[in-house]
Amino acid sequence: AVLGVGDVSLAKRSRIIELSRRLRHRGPDWSGIHSFEDCYLAHQRLAIVDPTSGDQPLYNEDKTVVVTVNGEIYNHEELKAKLKSHQFQTGSDCEVIAHLYEEYGEEFVDMLDGMFSFVLLDTRDKSFIAARDAIGICPLYMGWGLDGSVWFSSEMKALSDDCERFISFPPGHLYSSKAGGLRRWYNPPWFSESIPSTPYDPVLIRESFEKAVIKRLMTDVPFGVLLSGGLDSSLVASVVSRHLAEAKVARQWGNQLHTFCIGLKGSPDLKAAKEVADYLGTVHHELHFTVQEGIDALEEVIYHIETYDVTTIRASTPMFLMSRKIKSLGVKMVLSGEGSDEIFGGYLYFHKAPNKKELHEETCRKIKALHLYDCLRANKATSAWGLEARVPFLDKSFINVAMDLDPECKMIRRDLGRIEKWVLRNAFDDEEKPYLPKVGEVHLFIVLYLL
Repeated sequence: AVLGVGDVSLAKRSRIIELSRRLRHRGPDWSGIHSFEDCYLAHQRLAIVDPTSGDQPLYNEDKTVVVTVNGEIYNHEELKAKLKSHQFQTGSDCEVIAHLYEEYGEEFVDMLDGMFSFVLLDTRDKSFIAARDAIGICPLYMGWGLDGSVWFSSEMKALSDDCERFISFPPGHLYSSKAGGLRRWYNPPWFSESIPSTPYDPVLIRESFEKAVIKRLMTDVPFGVLLSGGLDSSLVASVVSRHLAEAKVARQWGNQLHTFCIGLKGSPDLKAAKEVADYLGTVHHELHFTVQEGIDALEEVIYHIETYDVTTIRASTPMFLMSRKIKSLGVKMVLSGEGSDEIFGGYLYFHKAPNKKELHEETCRKIKALHLYDCLRANKATSAWGLEARVPFLDKSFINVAMDLDPECKMIRRDLGRIEKWVLRNAFDDEEKPYLPKVGEVHLFIVLYLL
């Protein structure tokens, strides 16, 4: 989106279309552009919900409000029910944003349950807003042109040549042209980093996570689960496999879950993923790559993920290669396990946390930085091939539940037999109907002792 350009010639429109085309890998299904005086909203669409009629930009009834959105609004049906006086033109989950703005003005963003970045133009007064989801799952960048124009894009590559400067749009924030600046719309209790005291309730953890997974089955296209064989992705796959049959998507594409894993031949991840897939009865796709293939892909990986952070590049490379193969199988959306380690203190260094206060403060800091690392990787490594990644651990409601726990229960306590992410493991330790096979825990416990 480009707002307030000094040049409104056909050449400028062509330039904006050309820059938008740089993001076509993210949305290969359709292209759209809306121009109003000196404002342009361009979009490259990946069609997941309502593929036939949900092309963007999207509008209100009289087309005075225009919006381009990247992401998914999981509670769009619930929000539509509050907007009975409005006429919806498409089945897109994102159209609700235009109507919410009409009804509530700029204060509607916290009503959205989903992952998103969007730009909305009100042609009645030529004001505009831009917003990004709570954690920064969907990328968004903001730039300024020499002519005073304001630019927004999902990736930097559409801004770098034409903007005087640009920034990463902060998660959980809204930019308002009327107010003339950024303000934070996402203000959860944990953001202050004060120490919570809610007692651990395994049933609440399990139920809130299952809700987070189930709502992400909203799709009109084939999907799967990225399964590494670790705890987090395995729980995502397990919950999906339990609830897939009752989801709408099963009526369209069947109730057989597809899972995907990639690794070097003989790697332990492949073995662990296969064990979980066999236990859950999924159609499992084991994909391989070589070290040389990873090295050969590095330049392209960096181009797409737009960072030189070494850890992010290393983790993005197999995900980038896997996404290409997944897309070739006709799958357009995957669920993934990002966010759990940050919320529950799952990284190995957390076993050195001296007390619950410092552990909680570190988990807060890790979540706040996710948009620079794991969220960036999960989104851009998959979007490079027109594949969408959804992350149920970063559900707003689930984060609130998990971060409201007394952090004492997240402390690694060898004397009590509590290894890392015990909170999560215990919540899904159902003896009558186990979510996962009983593997790996003894080995991991020994590793922690050795460290």
